[in-house]
Amino acid sequence: MAGGAELLVLLFGLAAPLVLYWLVRPEHEDREVMDRTAAERAARRDLSDEGDDRPRKRDRGRR
Repeated sequence: MAGGAELLVLLFGLAAPLVLYWLVRPEHEDREVMDRTAAERAARRDLSDEGDDRPRKRDRGRR
């Protein structure tokens, strides 16, 4: 019985990473391809979308 439990744990330990890889792989294939400027703008959420480098106004809920 102990040998069967060890085999089950071993199979789970080998199968779990493969299942996770299988689940994450479609996300990699659906990447959006963009140029460097667009990628930097997407990464920098503090810049406005008007094409200039002015900081975006932030609404912090204060009046």
